[in-house]
Amino acid sequence: MTALVRTDSPLAFAQLRLIDTPVRSAHEQVGFELGWDYAHYRVALPTPYAAEASPLRDGLRAGEVTFGLRTLAATRHVRKWLQLRLHAWLRGRSVELVQVTPNYLQQLDVSHCPVTRTELSVATLGATDASIDRVRNDAGYAAGNLAVMSAKANHAKGAHGFRSALRRMQQVEVEEGVEPRGLAPARVPGLDDLTVSQWARVAVLCSFVEPLSHDEAAALPLLVLPPNRLRLFNPVQALQAFVSQQLLTPGWSQRVSRFEDLLPGAQLKRDFKSFFMALLPRVMEGGRLYDTHTARWAIEDAWRAPLVQQRWAQFARQLDADQCEALLVKAAARRLTTRTVMPSSDAGATDGWNLATRGYVPHHPAPVQRELAW
Repeated sequence: MTALVRTDSPLAFAQLRLIDTPVRSAHEQVGFELGWDYAHYRVALPTPYAAEASPLRDGLRAGEVTFGLRTLAATRHVRKWLQLRLHAWLRGRSVELVQVTPNYLQQLDVSHCPVTRTELSVATLGATDASIDRVRNDAGYAAGNLAVMSAKANHAKGAHGFRSALRRMQQVEVEEGVEPRGLAPARVPGLDDLTVSQWARVAVLCSFVEPLSHDEAAALPLLVLPPNRLRLFNPVQALQAFVSQQLLTPGWSQRVSRFEDLLPGAQLKRDFKSFFMALLPRVMEGGRLYDTHTARWAIEDAWRAPLVQQRWAQFARQLDADQCEALLVKAAARRLTTRTVMPSSDAGATDGWNLATRGYVPHHPAPVQRELAW
């Protein structure tokens, strides 16, 4: 890499010379670019980092010299984006910056936590504050791996994945004497102060981004609808979410009927209708479907009924993963969904996730670079 560097000596202005300087490590470069963006949006670094010598402060100073007063507007989502990157950098976590932008974070916003169902607050430093979670903990902050939830839920979830969250739920069931499949919405004191039903939602949320066998994924109730922009690794769960989300928008009856027409064979059509007729009345019992978050909760709660899950499994196990994916593509082509359906390879789905380094910034030794100085 070649760069022009100004030396302190006045005599140096008359000559150019080559000097060898070490290139920043990957972690240092990330910090420098973050400081640069803090300057670009004219946002002050948090107190301890503004005074300490670091690549972060170097980037800030370089950006301040470059941009001066010609800065960009620091919206709420820009500040959230910078804060997320700072938090990640301090822990060595990777952030994919091609797709994870302030606009992307805005698309993740929700009014209520998908795990605790509490209304989210902003910057109160309390348990209900909105926070951005990496759903899959062995991946970085990347598109398809992020969801907004309460600080309480994020803290409790921690490094849990699908199976460890299930074990947590089972521990709470045993400790509190809750019946198996205890999914009642009432608060049950337990580990990390999450209820049994909340741990069940954590487990299902994590299952979306973990590859499971078709049969295992088909056996899971949809206790939480997938957050916006989350990538679903298991086609049968994507199909499950597609059917369930039909009830969130008017005209669902016609769309469901048209989807049923796509199913091959009379038996599959009958089993699908049997499943949907078990789901629908339980959703309607939830009432107030005109209210977005209560409509979501009514759908999620309907899946707690054993009959709904049994009939879904009976239907879904007649398909395989490829058939589920093909049905989704056909449904999208017929405009039966307002959500984007984009099948992709495993490598494409996890592009930028840094799974090889478990979500950390890859470490590279600092090579030597040639610079021009005058």
